[in-house]
This record gives sequence, C-alpha cells and structure tokens, in this order.
Amino acid sequence: MISFDDFLKVDIRAGTVLRAEAFPEARKPAFKLWIDFGTEIGEKRSSAQITVRHRLEDLPGRQVIAVVNFPPRQIGPFMSEVLVLGHYDSEGHVVLLRPDFPVPNGARML
Repeated sequence: MISFDDFLKVDIRAGTVLRAEAFPEARKPAFKLWIDFGTEIGEKRSSAQITVRHRLEDLPGRQVIAVVNFPPRQIGPFMSEVLVLGHYDSEGHVVLLRPDFPVPNGARML
C-alpha cells in the first residue's frame, strides 16, 4: 500500500488535445498527441496506444486526464512528456479517461 502523501506526489491534470497524428514508427499501434494543460504547465506531448477505441479525427478538442510529473520518455523518434490515463475494456483495448463535464485545462485531480 502507498500512503496518501505518496499519492499526492502524482500530479494528475486535465488537458485538451490540440492535435493528434498517426505514429507509424511506434512498435505497438499508437497516436502522437499534443495536449494543452493551461498556462501553468503549457503544451505537452504524449504517445498513446489508443488506436482501437479512438479515432484520430475525434481526438482534437477532447479533454483527457494525464500524469504530468513523470520524467519524459523516448518512444522511438518521439519524446513523450506526459502519461495519458485510460482503462482496459473487456477486450483489452485502452479507453481514455476524461472528465464528465468540461474543466479548465491544467485542473488538478483532487
């Protein structure tokens, strides 16, 4: 088990996808995302393996939830700066987490 203080160290924020592109160089099917986390954090990039349940053209404008304080990770030729969060569905495909209602970009999960 972790303590509540440990949990608070994970900075989980809401952001809006600005742009999404195919990522053919990735080993597993993925999209490249550019996400706006508001003025405090700014725009960050992420690689997300969400190609089965999400269409590329539906992602811009969509709010997502991400961990913003992990170190950047090199995914092939792309630097992923945040970890977009999701759940596996009953078939093992990733479904993105998002707020039920719009929240400000950069809003921290409580």
